[in-house]
Amino acid sequence: MEYTFSKKIADLKPSAVREILKSTADPAVIPLAAGNPAPEAFPVDAVKKLSAEILDKNPILALQYGVTEGYGPLVQNLEKLLQERFHIGLDGNSVIVTSGATQVMELVTKVLCNEGDIIACENPSFIGSLNCFRSYGVRLAGVPVEADGLDVAALEELLQKEPNIKFLYTIPNFQNPTGVTMSMAKRKALYELACKYNFIILEDNPYGDLRAYGEELPAIKTMDTEGRVIYAGTFSKVISPGLRVGYVCGPSPIISKMVVGKQTEDVHTAMWNQLIVHEWLEQYDYEEHAQRMHEIYRRKLDLMCGLVDSELGDAVEYVKPEGGMFVWCKLKDGIDMMEFCKKAVEKKVAVVPGVAFLPNETDTTNCFRMNFSTPSDEAIETGLKRLGEVVREMEAEGKE
Repeated sequence: MEYTFSKKIADLKPSAVREILKSTADPAVIPLAAGNPAPEAFPVDAVKKLSAEILDKNPILALQYGVTEGYGPLVQNLEKLLQERFHIGLDGNSVIVTSGATQVMELVTKVLCNEGDIIACENPSFIGSLNCFRSYGVRLAGVPVEADGLDVAALEELLQKEPNIKFLYTIPNFQNPTGVTMSMAKRKALYELACKYNFIILEDNPYGDLRAYGEELPAIKTMDTEGRVIYAGTFSKVISPGLRVGYVCGPSPIISKMVVGKQTEDVHTAMWNQLIVHEWLEQYDYEEHAQRMHEIYRRKLDLMCGLVDSELGDAVEYVKPEGGMFVWCKLKDGIDMMEFCKKAVEKKVAVVPGVAFLPNETDTTNCFRMNFSTPSDEAIETGLKRLGEVVREMEAEGKE
């Protein structure tokens, strides 16, 4: 039988990241292509304790249906967290719980966009969000990322050419894949452009708690006096990605429509998982846990960057990020990136080719992404040494 697929899915390609990760099924492959948080930062003992308590005290609550907006006490905790830790005001805004932050991207697109509409995004950007947007038949307009974040001058040029952009998607803290943090000046300029050209900002902050260096910067949402910013947060990096608990804070009229959209998808985020997050917020010190994560991520970041310097040397250019999970490297002219990635896999090391993160799938880049949070210290060291071997072999071939 021949199968005919919907237009919105027929042309959608598998995530290049997921395809490369297939190679990591081989335990001998070092997963520098991964996008997982550091497993040693997971509060495993706390989750064990809380799970036992929940099943002992509230088994029916944990196993029964819940409301789409999220478990009420957790929503209240999230509102408190947003106000006290992130200084995000709630006037005119609502908060709901989602099944991970990726669901925020999906619901925002479902609520705001029709086929053919334009979404502006950083170039490069997170492949998961890009594919989510593509699945709705929208057009993606990429805006270059500089060392201090999105190029606001290029964005304004785009806005003058395309005045009907529905929203702009940005990851201002430790951007995926580049690791770049948007400066305070650019955050202000971006919000001013949103007011001037009448568009919405979708601010995705999955990595904000993974700071290794520098000072924490206010979220763009803290500047939002006109209801133009939708803020996406998640516990995937703070507690565990397996729990799939995220949240969104945005203008109440938009959030109410997102609730309707979520009802047709998953009814509600898993109650047991919501209860674990709620009790963790009640019983444990968020700041203390964040500080522990800072130390873990700082050590692993320093380890990887030191090895990039010693093993890859002048074969690559990169800017050391202040946090997050990734290091974005540009190979020098004469070293083909796709060939480099292929030879790396042959040496049992997986990295992600930079083309996976480009909004325009026909564009090219000589960059690749590495993850320092998932592999062990030993694996990072071994992996970078093998990548050094690849570089030296390719340089020698180029001289022949």
